[in-house]
Amino acid sequence: MKPAPVIIKKYGNRRLYDTSNSKYVNLEEIAEYIRQGKEVQVVDAKTGQNLTRVILTQIITEDAKSGPTGLPLELLRQLVLASDEVRQEFLMWYLKSAFDTYEKVQDAVQSRLGEVQSAILSPMDMMKRVLGTPMPFQPPVERGTEPELEALRKRIVELEARLEKPERAAPANPPVNQGSRRKRKAKVVKSSRRT
Repeated sequence: MKPAPVIIKKYGNRRLYDTSNSKYVNLEEIAEYIRQGKEVQVVDAKTGQNLTRVILTQIITEDAKSGPTGLPLELLRQLVLASDEVRQEFLMWYLKSAFDTYEKVQDAVQSRLGEVQSAILSPMDMMKRVLGTPMPFQPPVERGTEPELEALRKRIVELEARLEKPERAAPANPPVNQGSRRKRKAKVVKSSRRT
């Protein structure tokens, strides 16, 4: 359901009154409403006549004063020339078609930018959407590494088996103390010097 349009009443002293926000507004504020996507309707306070077209034209004229970003000069000339109703209707239809096309292109660009942004943020999600099915994550395996992987798996199994075996009984000959080895060497050296 479309939101209700913002009703602006235009008084004889050229003041514009926003009835929905209960405040006086200027042309810049009306232009901002339109940029925000709000539907604006301007009516004469006394007669109730719809003045939206006049006010929007006034906004465009004010924008053209501030800089060279207004409508092209040739288009303005054509608008002046289109004084009879048939030409004016055709020109209005043409402009509306051009703006509709422009909006569609803008929407498509925004949509694509959104897709690119999500692809940058989440490459796996993008791939899932492209393929249409959820993919479990599997690291890539290079060719030629399968035998190495198998050898590593066997080695891990061997090491785990060794850890599970009970420790062997102590050897029959206990290890020799380092200190006693030095003493024996010293005795051997002394005895060889004596001879």
